[in-house]
Amino acid sequence: MEFSTKALLADKAQGAAAIVAVHEGRALSTAAIGLDRACAGAISALTERGDFEGKAGSVRVIYPGGDSRVERVVLVGLGKSGPCSRKTYRDAVSAALRALLETGTRRAASFLTEIDVEGADLRWKARHTALCAIEAGYRFDELKSTRPPAAALTHLDIMVSRSADVAAAQRGVQEGEAIGAGSSLARTLGNLPGNICTPTYLAMQARKLGRECDLAVTVLDRAQMEKLGMHSLLSVSRGSAQAPRFIIMKHQGASAKTRPVVLVGKGITFDTGGISIKPAAEMDEMKFDMCGAASVFGAMRAAAGMKLPINLVGVVPSCENMPDGNASRPGDIVTTMSGQTVEILNTDAEGRLILCDALTYIERYKPEVVIDIATLTGACIIALGHIASGLFSNDEALAAELLAAGEASADRAWRLPLWDEYMEQLKSNFADCANIGGRAAGSVTAAMFLSRFTRKQRWAHLDIAGTAWKSGAQKGATGRPVPLLTQFLIAQADQMAGKPANKQVSRQADKRTR
Repeated sequence: MEFSTKALLADKAQGAAAIVAVHEGRALSTAAIGLDRACAGAISALTERGDFEGKAGSVRVIYPGGDSRVERVVLVGLGKSGPCSRKTYRDAVSAALRALLETGTRRAASFLTEIDVEGADLRWKARHTALCAIEAGYRFDELKSTRPPAAALTHLDIMVSRSADVAAAQRGVQEGEAIGAGSSLARTLGNLPGNICTPTYLAMQARKLGRECDLAVTVLDRAQMEKLGMHSLLSVSRGSAQAPRFIIMKHQGASAKTRPVVLVGKGITFDTGGISIKPAAEMDEMKFDMCGAASVFGAMRAAAGMKLPINLVGVVPSCENMPDGNASRPGDIVTTMSGQTVEILNTDAEGRLILCDALTYIERYKPEVVIDIATLTGACIIALGHIASGLFSNDEALAAELLAAGEASADRAWRLPLWDEYMEQLKSNFADCANIGGRAAGSVTAAMFLSRFTRKQRWAHLDIAGTAWKSGAQKGATGRPVPLLTQFLIAQADQMAGKPANKQVSRQADKRTR
């Protein structure tokens, strides 16, 4: 979808479609009042009859006819009058665009940026208008023999009331396009089946992304990983016919002396559980076990697309977890790249076994910040459901920044503890530690395991097992947490440029760290 920004009052609108808001009590927004005049009262006539009440998220498409210069008007409800929440705004934009996608409209104009949104400026509203449009239009039908026809809507004009606001809106749109492209890439990689999206395929996609976005890309093979001592990672790959790959992508937007942000994504392209095999039901969804890796690809694409003035390194340890005669057994002991030994009590706790070697490897970059992203534990779904990603960190400021990024991006996280007492559950009689700590606090003990390999770093861990994909009728990758990660990177770039952070969002996030 293409986007443009213009300064135009709604009463001057013309074209295929215009989107305006209505609050509960049939209260028209300023743009809706102006458009109503241009449509000979078609909007007010509808609301006065009680046909549209303005409830949050409700949508109505009307055809004014007569001398109206607008063919269609999309009314979207925002609930009670006054500033709305960021979620209400995003839901309204998404609902309006989904309604338009079901029509033959090729071009539409949104006047929703006039709406007052709590803790959000025009840049934010323009960004999320573009992002919601891309999300609403996303389709994964590449593998169907007969594809449904593409949606007619191909262009969205994001309107502002003053010429002085166009620059801020344009910047927001550019950010939204970049985040949308990154999220779409992450969704597509996640949706691909395991027989296509193998570790080798991911490496090929990294090289392709490098060519498209001017990233430096390096891929290590099994022999190189052996030489580095990544025996924990390689132990997971032993049962698979697919060769493991260790992928490094670099975006240099700042001077070589600037310490990078490093993202590490779990890249298990299919997870059977190994010898500790999973139940057959819903095992097909284990193709999504590389969504951490996919989010690193997405964040790299977004950062490069915006040409963020930061240094960013994306690292993806990738392999398949399969059972055969060479597979790791429960009770095996492996030596990690750090030199620590691990007793493998459960081969289905494999994500931490590949991440620990990656977290040791990235020490060479002397990172400013390290964030790993992984579909790591079912326990995180029990704790937080499918609403928030689990956040763990050994640094208070970093945790607050990530929580703030989650609030600002509508891709929320919730902080869970990293207390020394939990490390007791990982004790082993035969090695430095075990790879599981029992059923209790499973997501916490998984994070505690990773913390053993990040003591030198400002580090955070995002457990996205509950947020990376949806099941059921809407089955598919969500692209999360690309918006959170990219918002964090934007904030890092803004800080380097001396621009203030969003204080309201920061205060809300700070409450969640206590």
